Amino acid sequence: MPKILIIEDEDAIRRVLIKIIKNENNAYEVEEASDGEEGFELLQNSDYDLVLCDIKMPKMDGVEVLEKSQLIKPEIPFIMISGHGELETAVQTMRLGAFDYISKPPDLNRLLNAIRNALDRKQLVIENKRLKKKVDKNYEMIGEGQEIMKIKAIIEKVAPTDARVLITGENGTGKELVAHWLHQKSERSKSPMIEVNCAAIPSELIESELFGHVKGSFTGANKDRAGKFEAANGGTIFLDEVGDMSLSAQAKVLRALQENKVSRVGSDKDIKVDVRVIAATNKNLKEEISKGRFREDLYHRLAVILINVPALNSRRDDIPKLVDHFSELISEQQGNAKRSFSDGALELLKSYNWTGNIRELRNVVERLLILGDEEISKSDVELFANKN
Repeated sequence: MPKILIIEDEDAIRRVLIKIIKNENNAYEVEEASDGEEGFELLQNSDYDLVLCDIKMPKMDGVEVLEKSQLIKPEIPFIMISGHGELETAVQTMRLGAFDYISKPPDLNRLLNAIRNALDRKQLVIENKRLKKKVDKNYEMIGEGQEIMKIKAIIEKVAPTDARVLITGENGTGKELVAHWLHQKSERSKSPMIEVNCAAIPSELIESELFGHVKGSFTGANKDRAGKFEAANGGTIFLDEVGDMSLSAQAKVLRALQENKVSRVGSDKDIKVDVRVIAATNKNLKEEISKGRFREDLYHRLAVILINVPALNSRRDDIPKLVDHFSELISEQQGNAKRSFSDGALELLKSYNWTGNIRELRNVVERLLILGDEEISKSDVELFANKN
């Protein structure tokens, strides 16, 4: 049952508000405070789904209550109660974060609609935060080893800038996690991060995928189509496995980086783009350059900041933390209670040769959670890890 706090110094108005709210099919629990100071103390010590707050009160006025509440519990919606001559102040409170305002004496239908809308809005805010937390958790970087802490420190410095970053490392080390952290901690985090797996797209289609095409520019181009650079405008484009990109596509990417504009396949019209580029590869691009398979000028454009993600075998002490993280994540996704791993199981997992790196470890953890006992034991690992 939603819990509503009424902060109002006039007894008659407070009684009317309580009566209106409680008569609504007993759908709400109501508490009251007779001045701003008492109301804010209740806010600090209890959880509420909504606050109805008078503007002009002794000890602490409604504007101050709202401002202080925004600092400690910004998710709680406020409906301000304004008396005659307080309309301008009521509008000001909405700029400060209030959801709505109601004039005295309160109109029944207007008040109940405002309450319903405010509570619906609060649920949306909570759900969005939950989803964001879930997304963040999926891309969390786990580990406290020296190499991982160094990467985290670099991300903290680089993320707020628009500097291009080239992430290197073996397959499965978590290069995409670094890319997501860079984006989520950047000023562009509210705009999209568009991912392109350059190795998964046929070479004849990579240019269309990146830059778009116009109708009739090639067989199958039945309509105009925007490319990934346009989709990422204002945000970030992540070029995964950039070392597998064709030389012709590399030339177009270089132009996009130099001039901040692209042109669709089959068109000579330039389209301005504002995109931060993060690239990743498991290849040695300097070797690829020496063999004529990667442009040196593009390499220097991409590698303003270089981040190398270490192999799992070089950070074995992080394996217990990674196992715990994956166990929690997978159990949550499957709707099961989180399960633990015995010390023997963890020590055995630490001893294995992880050629597939973190991606392989995650698959093994998922397999053990499906096939193992309530607590994953050393014998479970020996039976089901398939590392022999």
